[in-house]
Amino acid sequence: MVTIYDIASKAGVSAMTVSRVINNTGRISEKTRAKVRRVMEDLNYVPNQTARSLVLQETRILFLLITDIANPFYTTVARGAEDAARHYGYRLFFGNSDENIEKEQEYVQVILSTRADGVLIAPAGDPSRDNLETLGKHRVPLVLLDREVPGIACDVVMGDSKEGARQLVEHLAAHGHRRIAMINGSPSISSARSRLQGFQEALALLGLPAFPGNIYETSFGPTQQLADAEAWLSAMDPLPTAIVAGNNVLAVELIRLLRARDIRVPEDISVVCFDDLGPYSEVDPFVTVVAQQAYQYGYLGIELLVERLRQGDEPEPWKRIVLPTELLVRRSVSTVGE
Repeated sequence: MVTIYDIASKAGVSAMTVSRVINNTGRISEKTRAKVRRVMEDLNYVPNQTARSLVLQETRILFLLITDIANPFYTTVARGAEDAARHYGYRLFFGNSDENIEKEQEYVQVILSTRADGVLIAPAGDPSRDNLETLGKHRVPLVLLDREVPGIACDVVMGDSKEGARQLVEHLAAHGHRRIAMINGSPSISSARSRLQGFQEALALLGLPAFPGNIYETSFGPTQQLADAEAWLSAMDPLPTAIVAGNNVLAVELIRLLRARDIRVPEDISVVCFDDLGPYSEVDPFVTVVAQQAYQYGYLGIELLVERLRQGDEPEPWKRIVLPTELLVRRSVSTVGE
């Protein structure tokens, strides 16, 4: 195995000079630096990252912890985060919590054991506070993604969930819908609360009825069980003419459930949702959605994290970036009365 002493001997410099070139520290002439690097290439030298991290107190590793990689929204977030990490010279490790606090806690321990320099995380919900505080106690910088957690002060990148919900309800109302229901994520998730608030405020502003049982709360994650949703639908008499889904996963499951009951979309019930359906929407754009800038979530999140890492002992105030949503009108909404 090639060592820094082998490189120093061939380059005619000290081992300390070689170390400074590898770690990009100290004052060394460009001529010497170039000579050492040529020798490193000639000898196929691979730096010991563990030793390097001990010297510099950094690993050049960032961690992305999200809730559901199967969700096209988070798949695109991950792409943006990876591209940004590579741009800034970091490796990106990845974890998937499945909206599960215990699994999230396990990944926090992985983050600590790998000595990651920082974390971009979409928390599973308000109970994530303990996990986030654990990272804080170990002085691991973090940026929250898509969701906020009460009591946790840090940088955040999120979307305007309340405004997006309002856009969806207004679109339905413009097509004559007055009996509108909502299937949403857990109230322990800040984005779900904001979407519910936007939904309810839009109904009130438009003078639409908030009839009993018009809201069904479940999980945003991949393991959500919609068995009770059939009972929820059956309990509404008459059925709503339109349903707002809190995210794309719920929308897909809802449409499957409606089709299993021979309820047509949009002829019998119109369906709209948060978040686009990824590449599948390009093949057959069917569901009307409020799209979020998923790629920018990931890219900007990593940028905030890198900025925070570079600030040292004089950090700037926390930043809260709220990205606007965009209504994409497709074929899943019918006009009432036609």
